[in-house]
Amino acid sequence: MVAETVFPPIPSEVVLPLAGYLVEQGDLTFAGAVMASTIGSLVGALALEEAARHGGRPFAERFVRFAHQDTAKLDDAEQWFRRRGWLMVLAGRCIPGVRSLVALPAGVLRMPRGEYIVLTLIGSLIWNTLLISAGYFLGSQWDRVSDAIGKLSTPLLIIAGLVVAALVLRRLRRTGRQ
Repeated sequence: MVAETVFPPIPSEVVLPLAGYLVEQGDLTFAGAVMASTIGSLVGALALEEAARHGGRPFAERFVRFAHQDTAKLDDAEQWFRRRGWLMVLAGRCIPGVRSLVALPAGVLRMPRGEYIVLTLIGSLIWNTLLISAGYFLGSQWDRVSDAIGKLSTPLLIIAGLVVAALVLRRLRRTGRQ
């Protein structure tokens, strides 16, 4: 999970359902798999956040290019992060393709470390528990989870976008009344 966070080509949607299958087979315990994956997610997220904190925007741009993402999205992410950073970290830890990237604005914009740790732990715990549970319940067909997650990625991103739009509209209405 440390590698999954720092090297985005390693997807948690493959690793964690396999862990769930191993729980179902009796090779791992559910609590142990969830705890180990969540600690690994936190360690990787902290390493990436720390690198972004020290490397600043140039590091963030290099990482985004490495992850095969558009660097222009970094500007949008930073602007949104200034307003709703806590939500971006919490929800972002549960969205494929975004999980690692939320560490960049958190580090560059120097989000308070304690807040970042708590939000990363909660978001990672939710995501890891869901994927491990899916692998457990699917048993030997655990590999179908990544296919399902791939199909859910777009709707999740749309929902996240709608939530952001609703928050922005609410904020605009509130400031318009003052």
